[in-house]
Amino acid sequence: MTDRRQRQKEQRAARLEEEKKAATRKEFRRRIIIALGIGLGLAGVLLLTSVLGNRPATLPASYQAFRDQTTACGAEAPPEVEIMSFTLAEDQGLGTEPINVTINTSCGPLVLGLDPATNPETVNSFVFLARAGFYDGSVFHRIASEFVIQGGDPQATGTGGPGYVVADEFPPDGFIYEEGVVALANAGGGTTGSQFFVVVGDNARVLNNTFNVMGRVVSGQDTLDAIEAVPTSVAPGTNERSRPTETVYIETIEIEE
Repeated sequence: MTDRRQRQKEQRAARLEEEKKAATRKEFRRRIIIALGIGLGLAGVLLLTSVLGNRPATLPASYQAFRDQTTACGAEAPPEVEIMSFTLAEDQGLGTEPINVTINTSCGPLVLGLDPATNPETVNSFVFLARAGFYDGSVFHRIASEFVIQGGDPQATGTGGPGYVVADEFPPDGFIYEEGVVALANAGGGTTGSQFFVVVGDNARVLNNTFNVMGRVVSGQDTLDAIEAVPTSVAPGTNERSRPTETVYIETIEIEE
């Protein structure tokens, strides 16, 4: 073999070796880029999880079931409820004078007269939550004819609350929960929260004096009649026909300033 052919052979071998090394370096870089991409993706997921914290991705199924129904009284459904939680009710500076609040519902307005002098913690909590928008978009999950209509639970199960407990401010012995009385619901002493009920019939007279009285209905009997007329089915886990099959929303609550 001549020197020239030998040199050409060596040069071809050198080029092939260099091309091989270049291909190896290219593949290495490709793998590094893929690994970095995966790492950044995982970091993004972790960061998003950290930012979102425990915020629910979807609304509670119990509430969503009400959203899926027809809205009562021919109304349009308001914006969805925002699930909120608080550690306590901030002082609203209400004083002792009676105040009126208007609950705007799917079936019309309901005006309540509240008594902060007699039940300061009860009224302060309700006003605090109303001003925070806690009730906006929530539903009346219980409509028991001749008994009560009940709402104020963003979960729409009858077990939800605001994240804190309202002090027991029970009425005196012998108090009668007569038609028009508005009180906070509970599951026993020390469990009062955001849920409230409006007495719409004489069947509530059997209740004992273990529910914080918030006030009374001032006006809106037509609204109460319309809500009480909403069709119902048996509530899950009970034999009470009180689960509305058309949804009555609390749209907004206005506090008389």
